[in-house]
Amino acid sequence: MAEDALIVIDMQNDFCPGGALAVAGGDEIVPIVNRLIEGARHVILTQDWHPAGHSSFASSHPGKAPFQTVTMPYGEQTLWLDHCVQGSPGADFHPALRWTTAELVIRKGFRTGIDSYSAFFENDHRTPTGLAGYLRERGISKVSLCGLATDFCVAFSALDAVAEGFSTSVVLGACRGIDLNGSLAAMTRRMRDAGVELI
Repeated sequence: MAEDALIVIDMQNDFCPGGALAVAGGDEIVPIVNRLIEGARHVILTQDWHPAGHSSFASSHPGKAPFQTVTMPYGEQTLWLDHCVQGSPGADFHPALRWTTAELVIRKGFRTGIDSYSAFFENDHRTPTGLAGYLRERGISKVSLCGLATDFCVAFSALDAVAEGFSTSVVLGACRGIDLNGSLAAMTRRMRDAGVELI
């Protein structure tokens, strides 16, 4: 039987209500995510882990506002409020998240000059996090994803998982989205078209 893993995406304080880049209802999914963790054979978490002054922060681009875009060497980049700064309370996992059974925590976005949505690759789509190799070495061929936010880090992780050859599903009831300029519908469609099972 194929081994499977649960990948919990960015369940951090800054993405929950009261945080610097809060996703509406982000904290509501914690009990659902905890149940998924309890039932999973393998659990992996991702953690946004930005240095201060990260290039994806609007504050690093004079005259630019959050949610505007800039062109970076790797393509178009949405600018965000400062969030998940390394070592800050906002970068910590939600206090009610029962994550201690996780076998691996993938930190992403720690390179100052490039953002990282996906659990598998930086936003240049070439620099790997090492997750695909880890899963293969562990004999894991099927992944389920949940967490924050549906239309950014969850969706890009799911698309990369499929591209890397993993059977991939997203538990939509255990996700919440940002929906920036229609991004939720667009990314849901992209996931479905790519062969991601949406459950």
